Amino acid sequence: MKIYTKSGDKGETGLIGGKRVLKSNPRIIAYGFIDELNSGIGFTISLLRHNSNNIFSDIINILTKIQNDLFILGADLAEPSYDIRESSTEIDNKTSLTEATMTYFLESTIDQYEVDLPQITFFLLPGGSLASSSLHLNRTVARRSETAVVSLSQKERVNPSILTYLNRLSDLLFVFARVVNRRSGLSDIKWEGIK
Repeated sequence: MKIYTKSGDKGETGLIGGKRVLKSNPRIIAYGFIDELNSGIGFTISLLRHNSNNIFSDIINILTKIQNDLFILGADLAEPSYDIRESSTEIDNKTSLTEATMTYFLESTIDQYEVDLPQITFFLLPGGSLASSSLHLNRTVARRSETAVVSLSQKERVNPSILTYLNRLSDLLFVFARVVNRRSGLSDIKWEGIK
């Protein structure tokens, strides 16, 4: 099978269920940002794997789980029939839904890792190691993804668990950025304010 289908050459793409929409549709933009976030997390995993001491294997495992969860979010957004799926028990739908348990996993992970971090009373500048900087970039893409889903939700009904998940994911990525710097022997970078 060829990678190109030519079906999108005129600026349209297909949603799950077969509906064709413009590639500028808010739904396409929203799950496009999810895809960008997933790619960014893959890049971070690659950076973390370069550590010869294997001190980031736990974080790599969690980020890999998150990548799989982001596929569910993307598929959830690519299927425009959330209203129908939610209200009907008769529809045999193969698209997985984003569930609250996915967010609970993020919250318990944040709680687990935040315990070992010094409390901060100041704003942090993104940076430090390459992997930490990459996590901060992913955090901002998670926020942008969340904004795109909010924008979509003003026009169409979307699974509210997606918004909660993305909000919590950006928090976890912030925590992981701090953990990675700490394990790398680097301190948080304090914002010095206006001088």
